[in-house]
Amino acid sequence: MNLYQSAYKCLMHSDIQQKQDCVTALYENWKSDKLQRDDFELKRIEIPGRPEKPPLISPSKLKQRKLGSELGRATLIHAITHIEFNAINLALDAVYRFRDMPDDYYTDWLQVAAEESTHFSLLSKRLQDLGYQYGDFPAHNGLWEMVLKTDHDVMIRMALVPRVLEARGLDVTPAMMDKLEKVGDTQTVDALKIILRDEIGHVAIGSRWFKYCCDLQNINHEKKFRELLQEYMGGALRGFLNTEARIQAGFSQEEIDELVKMT
Repeated sequence: MNLYQSAYKCLMHSDIQQKQDCVTALYENWKSDKLQRDDFELKRIEIPGRPEKPPLISPSKLKQRKLGSELGRATLIHAITHIEFNAINLALDAVYRFRDMPDDYYTDWLQVAAEESTHFSLLSKRLQDLGYQYGDFPAHNGLWEMVLKTDHDVMIRMALVPRVLEARGLDVTPAMMDKLEKVGDTQTVDALKIILRDEIGHVAIGSRWFKYCCDLQNINHEKKFRELLQEYMGGALRGFLNTEARIQAGFSQEEIDELVKMT
């Protein structure tokens, strides 16, 4: 079986359960040496496999609700559930798209896909406990838009998707957990603890392979990261930085200091 063809098949599944089952089988087959890295057509994927709902709208049009209400908590959980679903596709695209990396790279990103699938299930179950389903609220497509902007270069992908967009989850999740604790939603907090632990590992994987790509080209990775932030993100980040989690996820102290200046 072909690794890239199998990853593409999973990526394009629109049915969520079929996608999750496909990811599980893909990861197990790779670990069991049942997949070969043979040539397979490479396509630009404007729209990956996803269900018809939720509808995708501009982030500015998404309603902010207070966590003191059940509807407010469901809205927040739905937003994170959507991020985790997108993250499955993101990890699969990292496997399918970039063909010249070591085997360990594919092991890492298939592990990420499997763990993101688990996160989706945790949050989807929590939504159901509150009487809602994934797709009941609108969402935005910002994560996949950055995937498209970086689909030409694995170094840029590793820098900007795991180390910028996903790393923001490390920054904001502790505050969300505190607010949910205060309103007594310990079930969601327990799910977020698992997700935060795993996401530190996912950002660390991005850090590992970003540095690997920089080393291949004899590029200073800290300088390159600053340059890419300036080019693609306007050089600015907002809000609190979870320094401890970012250090665990492969950021250097110099990078942390530079990010603090940019917030």
